[in-house]
Parts: sequence; structure tokens; C-alpha cells
Amino acid sequence: MPGSERGRIMMKYADLVEQHAEELTLLESLDAGKPRTVTRVVDIGTSATSLRYFAGAADKIHGETLKMSTQFQGHTLREPMGVAGLIIPWNFPAIMFFCKVAPALAAGCTMVVKPAEQTPLSALYFAHFAKQAGVPDGVINVITGFGPTAGAAIASHMDVDMVSFTGSTAVGRLIMEASARSNLKPVSLELGGKSPLIIFEDADVDLAVDLSISANFFNKGEACLAASRVYLQEGIYDRFVKKLADRMESWVVGDPFDPRVNQGPQVNKEQYEKVLSYIDHGKREGANVLTGGKPCGQRGYYIEPTVFTEVKDDMIIAKEEIFGPVMCLMKFRTVEEVIAKANDTRYGLAAGVVTKDIDVANRMTRSIRAGVVWVNCYFAMDADCPFGGRKMSGFGKDASMHALDKFLAVKAVVTPVYDSPWL
Repeated sequence: MPGSERGRIMMKYADLVEQHAEELTLLESLDAGKPRTVTRVVDIGTSATSLRYFAGAADKIHGETLKMSTQFQGHTLREPMGVAGLIIPWNFPAIMFFCKVAPALAAGCTMVVKPAEQTPLSALYFAHFAKQAGVPDGVINVITGFGPTAGAAIASHMDVDMVSFTGSTAVGRLIMEASARSNLKPVSLELGGKSPLIIFEDADVDLAVDLSISANFFNKGEACLAASRVYLQEGIYDRFVKKLADRMESWVVGDPFDPRVNQGPQVNKEQYEKVLSYIDHGKREGANVLTGGKPCGQRGYYIEPTVFTEVKDDMIIAKEEIFGPVMCLMKFRTVEEVIAKANDTRYGLAAGVVTKDIDVANRMTRSIRAGVVWVNCYFAMDADCPFGGRKMSGFGKDASMHALDKFLAVKAVVTPVYDSPWL
């Protein structure tokens, strides 16, 4: 099928997602505990946007003309990789479905999609819409199941030509091992993070507080990009802590279908207990609980948004990904010191810098080893903005035109040129 026709079908697919936004919002909220109001705008809206972005790219995938040094002419073809194995996480089921499916479709691949066993509902509904949009049978195949069975089958299958995975670093290792033991299929990984949010003393305190709250408690902290290490320059620390404590008094945890609610429940009991165990670790290691620190209510997997002060860099809560509503506050004095602290992690997914000094901002963005650095903003995601990490946060991109690369193979074609008047 030509790219222009793929693009037309993808546009229709996006229309169907928007037309059924209410049902999809309900599925995501029921499945993952996401607040309904935000889910409709962010999760479902982003899904349709991603489809349209890559629909526009489907007929713009070009090779190159090669300037050969002898009597040959050459060009490159960018061919579909073939069968793509797409394994998506439970924290953003709809968004991550189309982060992978949309560029794979644009590139001309077929795919086997395994949603997380905790949140499979929206992926099944998306498969239904694909059929209605005119995606041919066999192009998008959604397989529900568990990681050690369905996920492992995809990663080790000899007829799967590449795998794109989003999830934990531990499982990312297993997928790379499975690839190595099978057909050496290329792998793209978007894994864990322990991102720093660095706030300098010249920053607007209100903006800094707003950004730290959204960077840590959006999606109840179940975000690989969460900035759970908040570094505050000494001159702003006390003012920031006071304003943050005041702001958190109005934060509402509860039923995700209640429009007043800011934070729903953790995705399941396992994640709920894991987050609480990290909170207990923080208390035992000597960190001070500014807000939260315990379950919220008598029923459900609700946790109070927790802010720790007096956190040290060697504490477990400052080193390991928690994936829950937990913020760690730490002090610094100089630019050099905070650069070292920010990079002192095995992860490299994202970072945030809050300052009014452009020279400081420029130095920080060039010094931090991360896939994305936001200045005076956070979670500023867009279909045209590359998304992916470094170090143990993985490799490969899940947005922008760069996302097409993992679904395309480059082939060189060379033929001799006889009696050409020029070379």
C-alpha cells in the first residue's frame, strides 16, 4: 500500500479515536485509576494527535542519492523492517499504544502489540477501531497476556523483525537477552528514570512549586519521567518548602471519576505496596516527612502525596525509581555541584531546570546527560519532540520523525554507469 493511502487510513483512525473519546476515557480511568478529566484531554487527545502526525509522515519517507567516487550510481531505500513487536506499559496505555503503532503504520510495518496485563482494555478497543478505519487484517494484532509468556514469545520469536518496549529496566534487559538468543532482532527500549528537577535561587517560587507538583504527582507519580529528585539552591529552599506545604493542603486524592480529584489510586495492590515500602525506607533512613507518608482512606490503593525533606543522595528513595507519588527535596550550592548530583544516577531519561539566567540554563542543558531537558517547564511533550533516554533509561525514540527510524531498514542500491558525461 502506498504511503499516501496509509496516511488516509490513519487519519480516519484518528477521527474514530476522537469520536469515541468518552468511552476510551472511561476505559482508561477504570483500568488505570486515572482522573477522568485529565485523561480525556491528555491521554486520548495525545493519541489522536500522534496518529495524525505520523499519518502526515507516511508519504514522506525518502532515501538519498549517493555521490559515488567511481563510475557507479547509488541510492538508498528506507524499507519497512517487517513484523514489529510492540510491548507497552500500564501507566499510559493509550498514549504508548500510538507512540509505537502510529510510526510503525507510517513506515509500512505489520505488528504484534502486547498491552500490559494490568491495563489491556483500551488496546483491544483500538484494534476494533483499526478494523473500522480500514487497516487491513493482520496489520495490527493485539495479543493480551503476561510478560513472561506473551511478552517473552514476542521478544524471542524468529519471525519478529524488531521489538519496541517501554517498561522497567529489568525487563528491558530480558528483552535484549531474548533478542540475542534468537534472531538478533533490533531492540528499542524506553525504560526507567530518576529525573532531577533543578531549581535555582533566582527562580519564580510559584512557578517552581507548580512544576515540582506536576512533575511528581501527575498520574499519581506513575511516570518514568517523574522528577522525583528535586534539587533546590540554598537561597530558595525555605521559601519553596513553605509554599509547597501550603499548596499540598488543597491536593485531593480520591475517586478518579470525581472532577474535583487530582490523584487517583495506584494501578494495583503490588504497586501500592511497593510505593509504601519506599516511603517506609525513607523514614527509616532519616528523611523528614513534610506531607503525606501514609495510605489515604480505608479502601482502595490510595496513597497521600508524600514530600520528603532532608534527603541525602545516598538514600534509597533518592537513587531508585519509586513510580509513585513521592518527592525528594535536596539542597545544593553551586552549578558545578548540582551538575554532578544530577548526573550521579544510572538513569538518563529527563531533567528540568528552573532559572531566569539564560547562561545557567544553557550550561545545564548541555551538561546533564538525559534524553530531554526542560527549562522553566516540565512534561512539555509533543508529537514532534523526540522522547527517549540514555544510560539505563534505554535507547531509541518514541516520538518525532526520529521514531520512524527503528521501523525502517536502510538499503543501498548501486548500479554501474556507462559513458556518463559526468560523475
